[in-house]
This record gives sequence, C-alpha cells and structure tokens, in this order.
Amino acid sequence: MREPCVVTVPNGRYLENCYLVPDPVAERCVVIDPGEDPDPILAALRHRGWNCDGIWLTHGHMDHVLGVPAVREATGAPIWLHPADRFLYDAAPTFGPMPSETVTLPPPEHELVDGATLRVGELDFGVRHAPGHSPGSVCFVGHGLAFVGDVLFAGSVGRTDLPGGDHRTLIDSIARTLLTLPDATVVYPGHGRSSTVGVERATNPFLRQVHSA
Repeated sequence: MREPCVVTVPNGRYLENCYLVPDPVAERCVVIDPGEDPDPILAALRHRGWNCDGIWLTHGHMDHVLGVPAVREATGAPIWLHPADRFLYDAAPTFGPMPSETVTLPPPEHELVDGATLRVGELDFGVRHAPGHSPGSVCFVGHGLAFVGDVLFAGSVGRTDLPGGDHRTLIDSIARTLLTLPDATVVYPGHGRSSTVGVERATNPFLRQVHSA
C-alpha cells in the first residue's frame, strides 16, 4: 500500500509549515502552502528529485502564499485555491515580506470545491471546506492524514480576528470536517507541531464547547 512520507519545511517569519506530500512510488508530489521563503522548499524538492504536480493552498494569507511565484516558476505546477479566499490571496503581497520588495502572485488555475478529490500520483485526497479562520479555508484529507492550514493547531485553533474570520464558524467547521475523522488521523497544521484528531478531541481547550453544545 502506498503511503505518503510527508516532508515538513518550516519557513518565513512566522515559521509557517509548508508540506511536500509525495506518492513515493511515482516520485511525484504536491506542495501545500509554500510560505514566505521558497528557498528551503525548492531545496527539499531538488534533494528528493520529486516532480511537483500541484500547489495546493489551504487559504490565502500571506505567510502561506508568498512563495507561490518561485515554486510555480521552478516547477510549472498549477495552483489550487478556494474562490472565497481569492481576495486574501490577491492582497497578500501588500503585507510583506518587505515594503521595498514586490511579489506578484500568479492567478490560480483551479478552484477548490468542497467534496472534490485531488490526486498526487496514485494517491487521492479529499477537499473539505472549513471556513472560520478565513472564508475559503480548506483541509486536505486522505490516507490517515489531514492538512489543515490554520484551522486547527496542537492545543489551539486558528485566529478569527482577520478579515472574513468568525470564531463560531471556525468551531463548527472543526466539528464537521475534522472531529468526524478517526482518532488516529494525523493533523498537520500551518504552524507548530503535528497532532492527532483523538488528542485534540480529548485535550484541546478550544473544543470543549463542541462537546457541551
């Protein structure tokens, strides 16, 4: 059975987690959320010799997307983004990395849709729309893994004080899209360490309201 061997590449000012998710047999991968600093991401791709089939974006905040142009130029991979986050994606360059630097983000070729299936090699991942941190936040779920962006963290949840954020919507999204997964599902967040659905269900203080609802 093919199982992806996930490579985590922390990068940028906010130590955003970019993930390389491969089909180990086909030696193909996707890049999830190339953050502010594309250099270590591209170095990881070169080191492993993987061909990149896609750039999947969990949401449009600048610390998750400013590396898109360099990864796109180096790999030619198409970009996937939920349309509800297009306004955040288009505005991302105005927030950094430095006022004197200009970053031009290429338009996404594909729109992420709730319930859709994306493929890397022969591996399939489901798209789950999970608004709350941002209107177009999504999670990619498959093979016992969940790439959740800034929806859920180990012991915490995403902030909701940015444009389009809403705390109640976020908690509802977590309950609907993630807490319905098996406890052993590994959660790969946009920042910080990985966890599991079971651990977060049992110990995450922000999810107590889910059980009391």
